[in-house]
Amino acid sequence: MKKKVFALLLCGLPLMINAQDAFDVLQLSQTELRGTSRFQSMAGAFGALGGDLSVLTQNPGGIGVYRNSDLGVTLSLDFNSTSSGVDKVNETKFNVNNVGYIGAIRLDSEVVPNLNFGFTYNRIQSFNRHYIGGVGNIENSMSNYIADGFVNMSGYAHDDLYWRDGFNPYFDGYAPWAAIVTYDMPTQDGGYTGIINNFALPNEQGNYEYDEYGYSKNGSLVQGLYGQGTVGNAYYEVDERGHADEYNIAFGGNFANKLYWGLDFGILDLDYRSFQSYEEDLDYAYIRKDVGDVMYPEINNFGNTRAEWGLYNYLHTEGTGVNFKFGLIWRPTQALRIGAAFHTPTYYDMRDTYYVSASLKAYENNQMLYRADKGSNDGYDYSSSYTISTPWRFMGSLAGVIGTQGIISLDYEYVGNQTMRVGDTHGNNYPDVTNNVKYYFKPSHIVRLGAEYRVNPNLSLRAGYSIKTTQVDKGVDNYDYQVVTVGTNPTYQFDNTVHNITCGLGYRYQSFYADLAYVHKMRNGVYNAFSPINDEYGYEPSVSADAKDNNNRVSLTLGMRF
Repeated sequence: MKKKVFALLLCGLPLMINAQDAFDVLQLSQTELRGTSRFQSMAGAFGALGGDLSVLTQNPGGIGVYRNSDLGVTLSLDFNSTSSGVDKVNETKFNVNNVGYIGAIRLDSEVVPNLNFGFTYNRIQSFNRHYIGGVGNIENSMSNYIADGFVNMSGYAHDDLYWRDGFNPYFDGYAPWAAIVTYDMPTQDGGYTGIINNFALPNEQGNYEYDEYGYSKNGSLVQGLYGQGTVGNAYYEVDERGHADEYNIAFGGNFANKLYWGLDFGILDLDYRSFQSYEEDLDYAYIRKDVGDVMYPEINNFGNTRAEWGLYNYLHTEGTGVNFKFGLIWRPTQALRIGAAFHTPTYYDMRDTYYVSASLKAYENNQMLYRADKGSNDGYDYSSSYTISTPWRFMGSLAGVIGTQGIISLDYEYVGNQTMRVGDTHGNNYPDVTNNVKYYFKPSHIVRLGAEYRVNPNLSLRAGYSIKTTQVDKGVDNYDYQVVTVGTNPTYQFDNTVHNITCGLGYRYQSFYADLAYVHKMRNGVYNAFSPINDEYGYEPSVSADAKDNNNRVSLTLGMRF
């Protein structure tokens, strides 16, 4: 397998230390199967059907199908179960998936029978996921990745990483915060050590020379805790919370009961919170023995050494965005419906508040040598603002109406993940993230199939299935690429495939209706603690694990048409 080293790792980081990287933007740009219970029970295959409150988030042309006004609310219980390795975390969450009103205005015209307008609230994404796990006998350490990928390969030195009079490395320098917080850490007895440490380079004769301040005359490199003879295990926890909600304002109508059209303006509210913990327990670790003022101390696995260390990231992301949608449904015959819709990207104004801390315990012969702790930005949270745009989307749909009793519907959705962008608050894109997006991601494809059978005028049965393909390039999944992350967290995650199996019931009595849906969601994801490195010394593996969701949802919609 061919390995590729990207020069992107060597540039661009200073511009984006306080912004999101490509994989963060991918996660914040996702949507999932939510909406009314009828919509969910048919796996969201409504692109050619319309006549449902959820279509404003999918094909707004469906608003033109309405002949009567509609008012409804959808409630749900989510039973989330996420496993990574042998560990499983179960949680239950209550959500309001949809609240909406469609107003139908009938006109005395055969050409334009009606014009409709609508307002809906839709939860389009829940970020709730929590998993823990461990990887035994790791072949590399995140400390080595921070040392090599964040410092050595990017050309940073001692002066870029430590706080001193007149220089704050978090804001006056350009080094990533994950490197700063793991370097020059204060110990409990007043000394200094690090999860990453400098070590001196020899001169041409192989000797080590220092100046009067303890600096190597021949320069230095930064070294992590993992070296020849080191063995150990890794432990991780990912706890995510939050949502993305969309408020829709739409209007539309139809021409001669053949062509239905709709326009939608969406206002989005995003709130995402994350705690991520990564820890390692390393035997025969390359720790710093001297914690005094000497800049280049003895660093090796002298005797029976052990290091217990961790990196802890806290992030709160808030954003507001807007998008536009346009859709059509054509009914050439009573039995056939054809739909198409286009979604612009959602343009978000974002604000991050974040904090990172690191801890280290060093042992020799089971006796603690020292403990060191350090928090970013002198122990305070920091906030930054930026903009993102999500992928553009295109949908095509077919539906067949079988007499007065049956419906079969098929949707296809194309998501252009390579079109995502990150920029500053003035709308200027960060070119490095743009390049990374093009390298790492590919279009994803969503196929939805739904069916409905009307048992009698009051009772209907429904079922559906949907699949969403992976968004990442094969090279990312095969670890052919070095994945650039910025700021405080080297970790990145992505989903491979997402399946939804659905079913439900519908009941109608005069103007009142009640729908019940069950959704079983299966999501296969990958957790990567840090990117693999392929430098001049050879390929160094990452620490990675699978993260699988098996979630169940029960939802109830109550409404009336009048």
